[in-house]
Amino acid sequence: MRALEAEQAVLGSILIDSRCLEAAARILRPQDFALELNRELYQVILAMDRGKQRIDPVTVLEGMKRAGCYVEGASRSYLLQLMDVTPTAANVEEYAKIVREEALKRGVAAVAEYITTELAEYTPTPDVLMEAVRRLEDLQKDGVNEDLLDPDSAMLAFYAHRDLVAQGGGAFVPTGYQDLDQQLGGGMLNSGMYVLAARPGMGKTTLAINIADRLAKQGRPVLFVSLEMDPEQLESKRLARETGIPANRLLMGVLTDEEEAAVADAADVIRALPVHINRRDTATVADVEQMARRVKDLALIVIDYIGKLRPELRGRSPGRVEYMTEISGDIKSLARRFRVPVLALCQLNRAGSDRKDPTPILTDLRDTGAIEQDADGVIFLHRPDYYQSQKAAGTISELQVILAKNRHGSSGECTMAFDMRSSKMTTSHYRPVARRRDPEQLGPTQMTWEEMEDKWDKENPFTDKEEQHDTDR
Repeated sequence: MRALEAEQAVLGSILIDSRCLEAAARILRPQDFALELNRELYQVILAMDRGKQRIDPVTVLEGMKRAGCYVEGASRSYLLQLMDVTPTAANVEEYAKIVREEALKRGVAAVAEYITTELAEYTPTPDVLMEAVRRLEDLQKDGVNEDLLDPDSAMLAFYAHRDLVAQGGGAFVPTGYQDLDQQLGGGMLNSGMYVLAARPGMGKTTLAINIADRLAKQGRPVLFVSLEMDPEQLESKRLARETGIPANRLLMGVLTDEEEAAVADAADVIRALPVHINRRDTATVADVEQMARRVKDLALIVIDYIGKLRPELRGRSPGRVEYMTEISGDIKSLARRFRVPVLALCQLNRAGSDRKDPTPILTDLRDTGAIEQDADGVIFLHRPDYYQSQKAAGTISELQVILAKNRHGSSGECTMAFDMRSSKMTTSHYRPVARRRDPEQLGPTQMTWEEMEDKWDKENPFTDKEEQHDTDR
């Protein structure tokens, strides 16, 4: 059966028996009809159905008059012809599938024509490829009822997720920090957009690369788009974490033979991790999408940071609020398209640091409210000692990890220890009961933060054994 014959058979079946519309509407949209006359007629029938009107040849003719597509004499004859050429209304679902298949073929042919035309006009090949992939994916997802679940299927999906969680998998991607994962409700949700925000110097990049490496150690590939830091700087943080040697010394290369050997061993460990880092220092969200397509079995995308992404500026105003709103929406779409979480780093407005209490709040997010609106989770980092005159640079710092927004759970807070010398962060069991209080305010078994730092250094918490304990507990 040819495409136009199938279109006529679908419409004829509905005119013969209006109950056939239910089967057709599950498969077809008006744009699936190639002939404009058939497309308009199907739109009229759908509108009548939404209005709870009876559907038969007489009422459809009246509907065509109201829609402005009625032609005196010709419309009546065409409806009679549709019913006459329909073999049997019982096969309406098969006719609809033929129409849908032909619509897909036309869509693929249109993409092929687009590629040929754009390449002939010397449009950059990567741009043509990205747009072609988008159009093909849109074709694939355009089915009317592909994403609907009946109640039984939805409940089965819930239990399937529970089984995956019990096996160490599921709909969440863990950060590798158990306290944070518990606050998130299991980790970062696949298809979710998560914002990691802080003021400069709080440790955003350090936490992000630690999360990436912890996930990669499970054999799960990560795309780390670093627009703020050169690859060698990022690698120095990773090597510092593995060796305990400060990153600035690693970059300078003034090391002992023993340290050089430790660096070589650590480099072998890091090389084996499936963390893919970008080369260029500028990118659009479309560029990130292109990079993500090259990473097989991708589990997480990290963007450092969102303010460094360039806008597409699709004919819109170039104002910063407008294009940051656009970028935020594109990142959200990116997460849904790849069905992986996107962890986007973000700066905070500096004005908030002048408050009496500089602890970050949601209104501190920079440039646009769209970031807060689009995000499934917003995580703030805050170091109280950063604002204290007695802080000791290069020592262990208390890091508050504040879950200010959590679309899929409750908000909350956990505390990490941040060794700025080695770029290591851990939710160690060595936690102060009081923060920076005077010794006379503490009970006999409590420690000041400074005493805890001394205990930390003496007991060398940055061994693999200690880190494994933290991850598994």
